[in-house]
Amino acid sequence: MAVNIIVTEDESIVRKDIERSLKKLGYNVVGTADTGEKAIELARDLKPDLALMDIMLKGNMTGIEAASEIKKERDIPIIFLTAYADESTLTKAKVTEPHGYILKPFKDIDIHTSIEMAIHKHRKERELKIESELLRKLAEPKENADCLFVKHLSTLIRLEVEDVYFVEALKDYVVIHTTGEKYTIHSTMKDIEKKLPKRYFQRVHRSFIVNMDKIKAITSNGLVMEGSENELPIGGSYKDKLGGRINLL
Repeated sequence: MAVNIIVTEDESIVRKDIERSLKKLGYNVVGTADTGEKAIELARDLKPDLALMDIMLKGNMTGIEAASEIKKERDIPIIFLTAYADESTLTKAKVTEPHGYILKPFKDIDIHTSIEMAIHKHRKERELKIESELLRKLAEPKENADCLFVKHLSTLIRLEVEDVYFVEALKDYVVIHTTGEKYTIHSTMKDIEKKLPKRYFQRVHRSFIVNMDKIKAITSNGLVMEGSENELPIGGSYKDKLGGRINLL
């Protein structure tokens, strides 16, 4: 699928040369502009996949300013065209987080490489945003949830609540103990406690959160969980909350 591009360059000869190069490389030039204001209109109306933007434009608006406005409305990669590689110009341009620079004079290979890298980088950024949003939603506390998701080796693993026995603090990590596996994740007990469904889980110690349905026995020293003879300690400040959840005959 061809990439749709808008080109903003105030030198007509250079603009036409860029347009010819892009078409020869197989890209669709859906619009051209010679001012920043016109570039913003094109981005809004034509919804391109990428914008090539000259930094120094004639008129009241620079390419940097135009790129900043486009970014507010359209999540597209922007590549700057410039004959100026001085530190001051680059510093100003960096504020808009461009996906590349092409220095004039340039060759077709420079344009092709910059566009392909920009498209690839932007696609990966969007994938990461989607993944981060998914993780954020999955991590939101859900009072009646019957399952949990943990990230393990870049994969989201679904855990049924009934399979989780307890959570243990381990320095800067927590270990989720399940029926047959242990999952170590970078988090704090405070954050984990917020995310676990409260109808199933109870904090019993600064280092332990337990699944109430998996408590086999309560001794004078602590808790015995199903599938284990080892006792988990009960912190003094958590005894009352734990006691309030136990049906004692």
